[in-house]
Amino acid sequence: MARYTGPKHKLCRAEGIALCDSPKCPVIRKNAGRPGQHGPKGRKKLSEYGVQLREKQKAKRMYGVLERQFKKYFDRAAAKRTATGAALLEILETRLDNVVYKLDFAASRQQARQLVSHGHIMVGG
Repeated sequence: MARYTGPKHKLCRAEGIALCDSPKCPVIRKNAGRPGQHGPKGRKKLSEYGVQLREKQKAKRMYGVLERQFKKYFDRAAAKRTATGAALLEILETRLDNVVYKLDFAASRQQARQLVSHGHIMVGG
């Protein structure tokens, strides 16, 4: 099972919200700008496509899934007769690692993912 292993706080700063569940997150501690040498200086307003892309990236990073897995979830949600966005969030919310996190068995989504992948929490067993 692949996962992102790079710097977590860089993702938090890029999205503008605390994704890492850490009290030391730079987004919580101070109004940190975008990552990079020059931060938000010189950035133009995002286009409609840019706004949609940021929201997709935010959802991917929040739930800890990579692009191919996210695309499969999207295709499954698009096949349903309900609204695609709501169906996609429903599918992501019913993942076992997310349920473990929501039930407070783990302090963070990363810890919940590790508990599930190491076999500490199983369904029907």
